Amino acid sequence: MTFTLWYSTYSFLFRLLPSFHILLFEMTTYHDYPSPDYFPNYLHNSRIMEYLRRYAQHFDLTKHIRFLVDSMRKRSDFSCTDILVETTGKQESYVFDGIMVCSSLYTGPILPLQNFPGINRFKGQYIHSCEYRSPEKFQGKKIIVVGIGNSGADLAIELSHVASQVYLSTRRGAWIWNRVWDNGMPMDTVLFTHFKTILNKFYPTFLINRWAENKLNARFNHDVYGLLPKHRYVLATCGDDLPNHIISGRVLIKSDVREFTETSAIFGDGTEEDVDVVIFATGYTSSFPFLENNATVLDSQHSMFKFVFPPQLEKPTLAFIGILQPVGATIPTSELQSDFRGIAKVFCCKTYVKLTFTVSEIVPVQYVEYMDEIASEIGAKPNLPSIFLWDPKLAVEIFFGPCTPYQYRLAILTQRERIIKPLRTRTLICDQPPSSVPFWLKSACAALLLFALTLIIIKG
Repeated sequence: MTFTLWYSTYSFLFRLLPSFHILLFEMTTYHDYPSPDYFPNYLHNSRIMEYLRRYAQHFDLTKHIRFLVDSMRKRSDFSCTDILVETTGKQESYVFDGIMVCSSLYTGPILPLQNFPGINRFKGQYIHSCEYRSPEKFQGKKIIVVGIGNSGADLAIELSHVASQVYLSTRRGAWIWNRVWDNGMPMDTVLFTHFKTILNKFYPTFLINRWAENKLNARFNHDVYGLLPKHRYVLATCGDDLPNHIISGRVLIKSDVREFTETSAIFGDGTEEDVDVVIFATGYTSSFPFLENNATVLDSQHSMFKFVFPPQLEKPTLAFIGILQPVGATIPTSELQSDFRGIAKVFCCKTYVKLTFTVSEIVPVQYVEYMDEIASEIGAKPNLPSIFLWDPKLAVEIFFGPCTPYQYRLAILTQRERIIKPLRTRTLICDQPPSSVPFWLKSACAALLLFALTLIIIKG
């Protein structure tokens, strides 16, 4: 039986902003290839590309990669799939028993011009955020950025350094999260832990919402800054610098655009501003043009087993990797999805057991919970009670430490040093970093966890 894994090398990341620095890279790497310890915690996208090239070189993968998949067509008996690819101007045909589609969830820009009356008579320039490359050509312009997701916020911040004025138009507002969290640590390392995940299950949702919103408002009042949304904090935007640019007048928050004239934009509150450029940061849509019956591969309910296998296929010869929205990094969740043992197990099934599939719309997936769920399916989830008996230090780090991809290979005892090293560009005599959780509390909770898990095992 033959398999192939077609990667887009996360090309969607590199069609975004040159200043793309959203996720902590220590938690975004592949589990078997840590990033160089001199890389900063939040990377420019060129560094992410460098890491991917290093990964391919280290494992000698380049010779196995064929770019530009033209089409995929299943055989009449559904047993395997014909693939037509184009490499260096030539077309080549291959036959595979199993296919993994890894072209990401968002591949095509959404540009809803019909929602903006008058845009066709606007004499200035308008583009989608995916077309943006650098700020230089926008020097001295008046710019509207439509949309306040991560792309919209980063665009507004970067362009405000060169533009005469930037307007950030939002219909719903947004909660603005900080990449730099308590004690100066990366946000991901503080929030994405097994300990915090368990706490979230016990705390009522309204208390979690209140805690998060109070914490974010303590940095700056979202109401005063014109950003207060109607939805709760779970839908958030990373934008550490945004309040600084708002308070200095470089970025002005505006309501939704009601219509455009030849030279200006009229907003929902009736105000009007002259503008030269409109950038629509209005999101992306999923598309698989290389698949036959593209529109029917993912059914309207997205009822996919573990967000991987579409249920309507006659035989399980097709899997989708990365077709989900983790509240966290995409690379490690996709890596666990594509683990050869799990995929091969389903591909090798003689029959397709549809009863195991449940409806699950593409909505944000909790990072730690989903990683543990997939790791359990493939036998890679660390057994905390067992680990605690022979290596308590490792068990404490797994439970309280950031849920990095290395946890699933138990190579994590140096992860905190790796996170801190690129920050230490100046040597101090006393440079011991404060711990966010006291050691006695870690030990007590670890002991309680072991006791609870032991009771569960005995009763089970």
